[in-house]
Amino acid sequence: MDFTFDEEQLAAAEAARGVFAGVAPDAVPSPALTTGAVADGFDRELWSRLAGADLLSLLLDEQYGGAGLDAVALCLVLRESAQVLARVPLLEHSAATATVQAYGGKESKDRLLARAGRGELVLTVAAHGRTGHDPAELAVTARRDGQAWVLDGVQTAVPWAYDADLVLVPAHIEGTAADRTVLALVPRRHDGVVLGEQISTSGERLAELRLRSARIGAGDVIEAEGAWEGLHALLVTGICALALGLGERVLRMTSEYTGKREQFGHPIATFQAVAVQAADRYIDLRAMEATLWQAAWRIASGAAGALPAAGDVAVAKIWAAEGVRRVVQTAQHLHGGFGADTDYPLHRYHAWAKHLELALGPAAAYEERLGDLLAAHPLS
Repeated sequence: MDFTFDEEQLAAAEAARGVFAGVAPDAVPSPALTTGAVADGFDRELWSRLAGADLLSLLLDEQYGGAGLDAVALCLVLRESAQVLARVPLLEHSAATATVQAYGGKESKDRLLARAGRGELVLTVAAHGRTGHDPAELAVTARRDGQAWVLDGVQTAVPWAYDADLVLVPAHIEGTAADRTVLALVPRRHDGVVLGEQISTSGERLAELRLRSARIGAGDVIEAEGAWEGLHALLVTGICALALGLGERVLRMTSEYTGKREQFGHPIATFQAVAVQAADRYIDLRAMEATLWQAAWRIASGAAGALPAAGDVAVAKIWAAEGVRRVVQTAQHLHGGFGADTDYPLHRYHAWAKHLELALGPAAAYEERLGDLLAAHPLS
């Protein structure tokens, strides 16, 4: 693969840095200090700034007002957003619109994409299954009924569901093999759609999405083969980008703190035990970065390899989940008492890291998936 970013990708990252420059990660209370969600909804002002900078339409074609960029550009922007814990559905919205563009019908594209690119319409994705650990595509069933589809089932931990206009829901076609999955664009306010409030580890408001004979028009159901697999790969890779950005910010915070904190007349950063731990976490971040760009590049280029792109995505997820956990735990240890202080921003980063570690399944689930891929595609 080529690790060199082109001018357009770098410009997207630079625009993102400008938009996120004024975001303070400690502006929202720590989840440990609240009895419910840390905020009612996402940061609408920041959402408007992202739309104004054309960062909500990165993956859309020019005919829909987009820049026509790829997964690498999106991951560069997500990396910047995670450094300030930006409270916006940037990943879910971008992944959903890209999927509609790649696999949806012309009517859906013309009706949704331009508005979504301007931020006027908000999309999210239900991708956690019934419990957060089982396959998301099996949590909801879909059956044809005349010119519509009828959906039944439950998806848990749907991010930003209370703020989104549409939720893209994977559903298993009733009575078919396990690999027959459709994607339905489900309006938040719709007959047969019920939301139950849930609170994430990071303190954000999630929803249990309950579908009870919800009728969705055929034009809002994507039946194309590979749509769910493509959406899932982009979501997982985007989460890896968020984990990388968060980890980089936490390691920088740790470096600044240990460079100032003195014991026995010397900064603790000069102690060998501290330096070795920081170096190990730097290695984790570089491994997370290399595997992230490999996965993003495979998605963007469609390049063939000994393993399907799902193999690169699995490796990136394993490193992101394990790496970000080690980074924040070491940071809390090296911060001493400040690491446990809920008023200190590091506590929020730790909560977000734990949420990202488990989002779309823990590392062990992807180790199993990678093993299955290796068994099915033996390397010579």
